[in-house]
Amino acid sequence: MSARIPLHKRLLVRLLITSGLIAVCSVAATAWLAVATTTQALREEQGQALADDMEVLAELSGYAATHPDWTGATATVRRLSAKTGRRIALTTPDRRTIADSAPRGTSLPPTAAATVDPLHTDTYSERGAQISGTDPRVVGPYRLTRTERAKIDVIVRKRQLCFAQNGIQTTVVHTPSGRPVLTEPDSTVQPSYVPEACGDGLLNSPTRTEEKALGALHAGARACLTRKGLSGDTPLSLGGYDLRSPSLSPVYGKPSAKQTREAQTCVDEARHAQLDPYVAPVAELFLGTGDTPAVLFDMSPANKAKVVGTAGLVLAVTVIVTALVATRLVRPLRALTAAAQQPPELHTRVPVTTRDETGILAAAFNDLAERRERLETQRRAMVSDIAHELRSPLTNIRGWLEVTRDGLVDPDPALLGSLHEEALVLQRVIDDLQDLADADAGTLRLHREPVRCDELLQQVAAAHRIAADAAGVGLRTDVDGLPWLDADPVRMRQVLGNLVSNAVRHTPAGGTVTLSAHPDGDDVVLEVSDTGSGIAPDDLPHVFDRFWRAEKSRSRRTGGSGLGLPIVRHLVAAHGGTVAADSEPGSGSVFSLRLPGGPTP
Repeated sequence: MSARIPLHKRLLVRLLITSGLIAVCSVAATAWLAVATTTQALREEQGQALADDMEVLAELSGYAATHPDWTGATATVRRLSAKTGRRIALTTPDRRTIADSAPRGTSLPPTAAATVDPLHTDTYSERGAQISGTDPRVVGPYRLTRTERAKIDVIVRKRQLCFAQNGIQTTVVHTPSGRPVLTEPDSTVQPSYVPEACGDGLLNSPTRTEEKALGALHAGARACLTRKGLSGDTPLSLGGYDLRSPSLSPVYGKPSAKQTREAQTCVDEARHAQLDPYVAPVAELFLGTGDTPAVLFDMSPANKAKVVGTAGLVLAVTVIVTALVATRLVRPLRALTAAAQQPPELHTRVPVTTRDETGILAAAFNDLAERRERLETQRRAMVSDIAHELRSPLTNIRGWLEVTRDGLVDPDPALLGSLHEEALVLQRVIDDLQDLADADAGTLRLHREPVRCDELLQQVAAAHRIAADAAGVGLRTDVDGLPWLDADPVRMRQVLGNLVSNAVRHTPAGGTVTLSAHPDGDDVVLEVSDTGSGIAPDDLPHVFDRFWRAEKSRSRRTGGSGLGLPIVRHLVAAHGGTVAADSEPGSGSVFSLRLPGGPTP
């Protein structure tokens, strides 16, 4: 049994997610402890504010703003170190080195000069300047495509020409996202006066990329406002556009002070979350010569308590989550174990409550129990049928022998012929059972040789001509071309003989049984068709079952032993072929054998 398991339902995925959650909790707790204890120790031991070199910090912040990680930062750090003549080192917040211009193993300065975080550039420089907010070089999903840039460049050139025609000289400046802006010459300030002829608004219309990014920003900000309990009519604006509508129509009306504060806070949070995947992780910047020994922290009792408490909390969460997941996973397995330990004759099933691997296992177990119950029923029926098939001829033989022994009947030729006929019936049943046993055990032997299909059909027809004539049934052959088989001729005569015998038995007087053969590609198709009573659609799937008869009331002599068609199926399969039955009640039946063709000698 096979089934496609949803990814989130797979046992392996669930275990991985559980392990990942535990790992994330552990890493987050460790990072928090490292930041908290390091920051506190630095403040206690150094007692000074963070400092940085503006030029280095600006360039490294720009690198972080335009790269998702620090993979290639080493070259930039070494170039800046050569330019400034100072040692520059970048580390993670827990002091793992990212890039360092000093030789490996050189101790770090006692304190970090600054924190490089392009989303929170609120650090103070050594020169007394301040950078606040988000680095403008962080564009993330707002970066225009090449097609969009080309389209807007055409618009900005037309706008610049319009300004020039109205006596205003401008310069085109491209922002980090690729959007062009008209500014005053040698300045970053946009013209304060826009001629009416040039104010069509096309230049400032958001592109598809910007609309998509603004839409995502809107969703994040709206979710933030919802968490804060504000209603959906709170206006959100970014750059003068109302984020409540997909068309980004301008905001009209003055919001309340609280709405403005909450909206700006939510927009900032949503924007940081939106841009975070596009920037490098937060890093600590160390500036100096490397001569100052590394700081050794003497953990205070309070910090020790934090470490112990956090470790205990992580351990407790791990145990609880693992116990919950394990219990849920083991419960269906216990049900399967209990069902498997029940007595075999009960054929116990288990409920299927999930769609993961355990659910499929439970369904497979139920299917196995059902098939086992069906096979047990078939076995009992087969034993009963075999006993009946053997009992009837043995009873007849025994009865006639007893009356002959008692002198009640003379052993004349007619009686001996009758006993011989019963012995032949008994032998035929035993031979059929032996063939089926050999087929089941895989020991059925075939003696292959090239076989002409026309000769094979003629031999089978000749062997059953007398029985067909006695029943008033016509028997004919029809061969298309000269197909050959690589087969055991004795077994193939047995296969076709069983089919012809069945066809003659179920065809009324005046009917016809036809044996035909024709090539079909590399295969040869042999067919035995009749004009008899046919087989009901409900009975057709069972015609190859052992001891099956369409009419249960038929006797052994009129209905056969019920083993002929199962033997046909096994012998054809041993030759690498297939057998199929097709019938229409009242119009007859067709049994088709498809076998691999053999080479022509």
